[in-house]
Amino acid sequence: MPSLYRQTKSEIAPLDLRFSREELEARIDRLTAFIGERVDAADADGALVALSGGIDSTATAHLAVEALGADSVHGVLLPKQVNQEENVSDAERVARELGITYDVIHIDGIVDEILEAYTAGVDDESEGRWEDRYVGNTSARVRMTLNYLVANYENELVLGTGNRSELATGYVTKYGDGGVDCNPLGNLYKQQVRQVAAHLGVDEELVQKTPTGGMVDYDTDEEEFGVDYDTLDAILALHVDGGVPASTTARLADASIEDVEHVVEMHEESEHKRTPPGSPEPLQ
Repeated sequence: MPSLYRQTKSEIAPLDLRFSREELEARIDRLTAFIGERVDAADADGALVALSGGIDSTATAHLAVEALGADSVHGVLLPKQVNQEENVSDAERVARELGITYDVIHIDGIVDEILEAYTAGVDDESEGRWEDRYVGNTSARVRMTLNYLVANYENELVLGTGNRSELATGYVTKYGDGGVDCNPLGNLYKQQVRQVAAHLGVDEELVQKTPTGGMVDYDTDEEEFGVDYDTLDAILALHVDGGVPASTTARLADASIEDVEHVVEMHEESEHKRTPPGSPEPLQ
């Protein structure tokens, strides 16, 4: 197996969720067909992908080019000051290597204006939360607005870059990076996204790059989750999606019961992000 997955980890602990070669090729065929079908159904001229320099947006861009051709894929880079230069550079490199057009729009000024418009609602006690979640969510929603501004102007479909692991735990901003026309990676665990990317020829350094959200000034996604991605994938696959008892999941995933309960809590509390807004049933 190492030769098959030479651009991903030769061994993944605690649970290997990667596809066989036949499964992988079939899955990629389905993903590219899905993108093509959605673009055709929308009568769009192509697809837009928000490029962050991370593996999810990189894999999505590669799949879009496979499905539509480089001339029909448009990249948008929406950096903030907290974004590492490496991420912006990687995003531009992906666009250039794929041969797709792209725009770079810096969003700090826009976000600052929105936040300043509500400074009257901020007090000293809430300042810490304001500088963290509120800023991050507002930044994500500004990016969504700009994605659709460009996509509407160019008559393009907005492709989401969320994977199954992140969507299942709510690691997405409602009406922010969750505001998209479709999610090609939505049924792939993080391991599987890496495998798809490697198969499509993405450089190993990008395949194994440590994921960061790029919304506020913190280090990694895994710090936000409280567990590493491989453990998260295992708990989701075994317990949340597979129904394996929590104690067995903890043993197979080499995790604690508390880790399993933490992932379940994230999944349950984020249910509202995976369902459309509710309405009361009409009176009979």
